[in-house]
Amino acid sequence: MALIPVTILTGFLGAGKTTLLNRILHEQHGHKIAVIENEFGEENIDNEILVQDSREQIIEMNNGCICCTVRGDLITALSQLSQKRLAGELHFERVVIETTGLANPGPVAQTFFMDDEVATHYLLDGVITVVDASHAMQQLDAFQEAQRQVGFADRMLLSKVDLVSPAQLAALEARLKRINPRAPIGKADFGQASLDTIFDIRGFNLNDRLEIDPDFLREEEHEHEHEHEHHGENCSHPSHQHHGEHAQHDHAGHGHSDEIAAFVFRSERPFDPARLEEWVGSLVQVYGPRMLRYKGILWLEGAARKVIFQGVHQTMGSDLGAKWEEHETRGSKIVFIGQSLPKQIILDGLTQCLV
Repeated sequence: MALIPVTILTGFLGAGKTTLLNRILHEQHGHKIAVIENEFGEENIDNEILVQDSREQIIEMNNGCICCTVRGDLITALSQLSQKRLAGELHFERVVIETTGLANPGPVAQTFFMDDEVATHYLLDGVITVVDASHAMQQLDAFQEAQRQVGFADRMLLSKVDLVSPAQLAALEARLKRINPRAPIGKADFGQASLDTIFDIRGFNLNDRLEIDPDFLREEEHEHEHEHEHHGENCSHPSHQHHGEHAQHDHAGHGHSDEIAAFVFRSERPFDPARLEEWVGSLVQVYGPRMLRYKGILWLEGAARKVIFQGVHQTMGSDLGAKWEEHETRGSKIVFIGQSLPKQIILDGLTQCLV
């Protein structure tokens, strides 16, 4: 039986997650979706909005969707849902998990890789983060949780864009791209968002498409040029070993220094497989809790195929990708999104693993 795709819906308090969920739970869209409210308190603050009956844990809506409130363990809830589905008691094709507004999506995402029972029945499709355009700048400044939610995103949906000016919206989008350059940005005003932007985005699939915002890469190259101007052509500074390395100092016009940030390692030399495996293992052991998302396409010495890997915190997976084409330029590219990561240590360490 095919695995059930799961979408994690996150976003800061008041971002508009519940408005979006309300639409999913009531609209005649033809999808049979189980929506799990991941509430770990005594009271579910969205009860009255999502017409949830506090005496029941699972409610089936008139459009075939299911609303399930979790006040305990998420693994248990997912197992119960899959058991009821197998028994023919519930009918659904996919699951949406709404996290609380102050939640770190990381542990929820790790559930799908750490628990065998869950991994047997479910496949994590992606993390969707709803961002309140009118308050996001202040929230990103004040709350690390808001930055984490952006850093984990496979796609971001902006709400309340009618409350900001075009200049404010452009500044917010630029900041979101600096924090997470791999997540496309869409809109979800008043809960109106195409389900195509939420489902089947394959954010956790291992494939050889590493989407990084092109403006981010151009910015990296621009900053790298400035480093060369500052240090001089013959400088032996270790950062010059990395093409397009993204410095994290504040630029004029940025005005914000975020703890969650992204950078990219690129090289046109192959990795020594044994050295790389040993070094990445130690990296994840030490810095795993601060590594939100990371993904890479690797060129390993002697390998005819690309190696694709990605991870969430300390949980990592890898697989063989497509064959290197005869005339294709071989190389490695890895994007890291994390909290106050020691960028130069990571880049230097990866360089030491090259042949």
